[in-house]
Amino acid sequence: MVEDDPLAGEAVAAASAEGGEWRIRVLLIEDDVVDRFAFDRFVRKEGLRYDHLMAASYQEAVELLEHRSFDVVLTDYHLGDGSALDILQLALDVPVVVITGAGDEEIAVQAMRAGAFDYLTKDTERRYLKMVQVTIENAQRHYLAARRERQLVQALKESEERYALAAAGANDGLWDWDLRSGHLYMSARWKSIAGYGEGELEPSLAAWLDLVHSEDLPLLQAQLDAHIAGQTPHFENEHRIRTSEGDWRWVQVRGLAVREPGGRAYRMAGSQRDVTDRRLAEEQLAHSALHDALTGLPNRVLFLDRLESALRRFQRRADRAFAVISFDLDRFKVVNDSLGHHAGDHLLRSLADRLRNCLRVGDTFARLGGDEFSVLLDEVVQLEEVEEVADRIQFALGSPFVVEGHEVFCGVSLGISMSAPSYQKAEDLLRDADSAMYQAKALGGTRKVVFRPDMHQSALAKLQIESELRRAIERRELRVHYQPLIDLHKGLVRGFEALVRWQHPERGLLYPGDFLGVAQEAGLTVAMGALVLGEACRTIKAWQDEAPESARYLSVSVNLDGQQLSSLDLKDQVQTALRESGLEPKYLRLEITEDLLVRQPRRAKEILEGLREQGVKIYLDDFGIGYSSLSQIQEFPIDVLKVDRNFVQRMTRDESAFEIVRTILMLAGNLGLETLAEGIERESHLESLLRLGCRYGQGYLFSPPLPPEEARLWALSAADRIVPGFGG
Repeated sequence: MVEDDPLAGEAVAAASAEGGEWRIRVLLIEDDVVDRFAFDRFVRKEGLRYDHLMAASYQEAVELLEHRSFDVVLTDYHLGDGSALDILQLALDVPVVVITGAGDEEIAVQAMRAGAFDYLTKDTERRYLKMVQVTIENAQRHYLAARRERQLVQALKESEERYALAAAGANDGLWDWDLRSGHLYMSARWKSIAGYGEGELEPSLAAWLDLVHSEDLPLLQAQLDAHIAGQTPHFENEHRIRTSEGDWRWVQVRGLAVREPGGRAYRMAGSQRDVTDRRLAEEQLAHSALHDALTGLPNRVLFLDRLESALRRFQRRADRAFAVISFDLDRFKVVNDSLGHHAGDHLLRSLADRLRNCLRVGDTFARLGGDEFSVLLDEVVQLEEVEEVADRIQFALGSPFVVEGHEVFCGVSLGISMSAPSYQKAEDLLRDADSAMYQAKALGGTRKVVFRPDMHQSALAKLQIESELRRAIERRELRVHYQPLIDLHKGLVRGFEALVRWQHPERGLLYPGDFLGVAQEAGLTVAMGALVLGEACRTIKAWQDEAPESARYLSVSVNLDGQQLSSLDLKDQVQTALRESGLEPKYLRLEITEDLLVRQPRRAKEILEGLREQGVKIYLDDFGIGYSSLSQIQEFPIDVLKVDRNFVQRMTRDESAFEIVRTILMLAGNLGLETLAEGIERESHLESLLRLGCRYGQGYLFSPPLPPEEARLWALSAADRIVPGFGG
């Protein structure tokens, strides 16, 4: 024991009976001092009659197991100097319960296969500890029952008198077979397990075997014959027997032969116990380890196992072709964000029920996680068959789902990979189906795409970009460029939009289109956004301080994406950037796109209101692309609408685009909102916007995004410099 650990001693001094009652001797192996403390506190608070010791490492556990005996051992799977599998090798005669983290079902199954009695998953502390209590007591009952069985067999070997006493006192059914006469004695308990009373079964081996399930009978007979012939030291078998009601129950039968001096068996006796509940629990455990709890579908572990089997068959016989279809739901996150996760779960269950009916018999349909699903199509001849199944999936999901009173349409993007001699691992087929699926999503979604080798190269390239981008954030290789925001009525600079660039050490200056999508998929935009926000605030504050008094009104706008808006520390990031730079909040504008308001309306409103309370202004970027209406915008604390560049650039040649811009500007004015037009590239764009009354704008007509040094010159002359496009 670690001497400076206050919990590393005996919790109870004596590991013996107290007050005439048996006390369960428990060993907890846990390297987390908090979890050890919680267990000790729980035992004492609940008044549990345990004598418990605690080990903080594998080595301490070894020392305790060598010098002490325990009734139950609980061990965390991952120990600093060992694992639960090592403990199982030491505690061979003690029930071992393995403790795993949430989501470690595969580890739990591995431990059960290695001989663990049971496993527990760390959930909430109270639930977890109550399950600890139940599991310890179950393990203790198992231990005592196993010990009673061993004593029973020994008693049967030693004397008829002990056999008779065990028969009278045991709850298990007992049997005694005289091999010479063929008479088989079955105790009343033996018969009651099968639902029979005294005199209802013939006392013969044939009567017993007639109750055994036909699938279990060959092994039972083989093991009986082997033990009688002296080939095994003892007899043990589990099989199903038919009850008097016609149903089936699992029984465990054990026995030992009595032999003449020459070794010939003349008698055999043993016990029978009903293990139906245990077998059902084991089957449920195995099912839970291999199936998704929400939908009941096979999970990733089972899917990959079946995929591996299909691959091995194909490698033996190339005519046994197969295929994988991977798909997820387009915009599933919108359902979760707008209707809640309970509605999302309901949608996933409904989807699983609908698709079960449109797949072929023998195909494996699995949920891999979230809204990701895969189908293994075994025994296919050509690609057309696979595409037909993919079409059936899309058709089945084409009609709406009704979720909590709402109609939800669920388009899917599907990726297909076909078996080929080049595949050596099952995971590679699934990987390539996923790559094809992502290609389908990139093409607009709600379509199917068959994998091509170049998709894998594209995926590797994205992985390389992600790795380099992570290092770039650490090494501060990201740069901020600034595009001037112009007062269209006066032709003067009023602020700048901060735009991120990546100064790649080998590829040079990269624009957001080269890396932003990867950053969003990898969850890196929060870290990137914090860097851009801090740099932009420091830069604009420095320009304000350097510029003439009349030009110290310059503002800076910074874009936020969905990950940043969902970040719990966004408000703190803004406060930190303002405090460290000294920039007044009224000069900071945060830009969000309107689709974020639709996807996360409650969260967005709460965050934006908090930012407005700090004095920060909110810009709604890319307005007009159709996600929301101006009436919805009234519900959010918005200061400025940015008219989407597509409408601005089409307005001089497309009457409908012109009318859209005119309507946006008119209604925004009625709501008291300022407007800023993006993408102004021609004099005609500027003239039309001025005629419609748009106040602010930005675009290449005035200036592209500039490096800080060039943008600084604009900032210093902002009060009197007439920008290009205004003739001055």
